Amino acid sequence: MTTATSHPQAPDLSTDEYLVIGLATCFLKEDGKLHEVRILEPIPSAAIEAIVKGVPTSYEMALATTLGTVLAGETPQKPDGFPEDAQFCDEFVQRAIAAARTYKAKTAAQGHVPPGTTRQDFNYSTERKRVLNSQRIVRAEDNVKQHKYTHEVL
Repeated sequence: MTTATSHPQAPDLSTDEYLVIGLATCFLKEDGKLHEVRILEPIPSAAIEAIVKGVPTSYEMALATTLGTVLAGETPQKPDGFPEDAQFCDEFVQRAIAAARTYKAKTAAQGHVPPGTTRQDFNYSTERKRVLNSQRIVRAEDNVKQHKYTHEVL
């Protein structure tokens, strides 16, 4: 291991820790319409294991890199090979550190996307759309109607 990353929450990680960054197709809902956005986000080891088994995913591609390549202190850096219109996910720095820890704990998961390579053979699907700004609004009509004796002892 080389120098520890300068992020104060990760003294246990070095800049050469393995990390997978994915390009996901997500959607934003504005005025009742869905708009497609491409998001860069860290993929934890458990997620990459499911994705390589063929589970439908919103990830178009995944790049195996290092923590130091994508983080310069607390500033995310876009790795080469990702489109210009791709945006970083919310809380990218914290999520990258957390994902790097999952690969450190489960080193076997690093074999799914070898270091320095890009993988694009996923079961890519946007049938179930990932809406980033969706809100659940609970209405009175959503309540389940119960019999009037439901909570009484007969």
